[in-house]
Amino acid sequence: MSTIPWQDRPENSNDVMWRYSENPIIDRYAIPSSNSVFNSAVVPFEDGFAGVFRCDNKAVQMNIFAGFSKDGINWEINREPIVMQAGNTEMIESAYKYDPRVVFIEDRYWITWCNGYNGPTIGIGYTFDFKEFFQCENAYLPFNRNGVLFPQKINGKYAMLSRPSDNGHTPFGDIWISYSPDMKYWGEHRLVMKPTPFEDSAWQCTKIGAGPIPILTDEGWLMIYHGVINTCNGFRYAMGAALLEVDAPDMVKYRTQPYLLGPAVNYEQVGDVPNVVFPCAALHDIKEDKLAVYYGAADTVVAIAFGKLSEVIQFTKENSL
Repeated sequence: MSTIPWQDRPENSNDVMWRYSENPIIDRYAIPSSNSVFNSAVVPFEDGFAGVFRCDNKAVQMNIFAGFSKDGINWEINREPIVMQAGNTEMIESAYKYDPRVVFIEDRYWITWCNGYNGPTIGIGYTFDFKEFFQCENAYLPFNRNGVLFPQKINGKYAMLSRPSDNGHTPFGDIWISYSPDMKYWGEHRLVMKPTPFEDSAWQCTKIGAGPIPILTDEGWLMIYHGVINTCNGFRYAMGAALLEVDAPDMVKYRTQPYLLGPAVNYEQVGDVPNVVFPCAALHDIKEDKLAVYYGAADTVVAIAFGKLSEVIQFTKENSL
């Protein structure tokens, strides 16, 4: 297993999660065509890491690109976007692709993303080597965002979190779970979590959405998610956590009332979309008690934050709604 990126908690810090001192790790101009690189996903691969990156070009066309890294910090992103071949369908139409997630299940790496097909829905594809990619049927009718697969089957079925939406900058959003026998047909849709009442936890009162691939722990599935408040200056995105039942992940055991990480430094507060912390990937090492969360900052760059896995779980349980 590749050693995940890590930096110890800064002195005099009591934060449950802390930012990498060299953030952002990927600049908006990481490849010649890009206007911004953000909301991207990484996984261990061979002797290092591979990733799928959202790179909006200078026409602000949204697409996904493969990339590779030895240490999870320094990345080489391909100059050309991923080209999909037909997977379990011949219908691989896509007007745009953004906000990918990646997970290894059984024998391959599965990619989900927000796919443009008469509006946003959840695209699904897979790869064995991050060189050839195969696109499958879209999971849902439009409109939907934030498709996040679980890393293993639940009760014999693939499981995916998502956030039904509208066709624009959605002013609402709940987290749902759906199941599939074959990664083609999805059903058994169940509500997982709703936004909170404003007076209970305002940072997540407008909409919420699943972030990185859930992590299986002794306390349940650790789900990192984003929450949004609509302020006088627009949407503000922050990061929280929840623990879900292992065999019934539509059941929420604990959910953070305070956020884990909110926009507070320049690269999170200033960019194409100010005041955004948007988690899309997480690397973890249970033996070393380490968690590294990759997040898009201000819809412009990629940053990383660290935490002790046990402390994040404890914080979630002790500060639950």
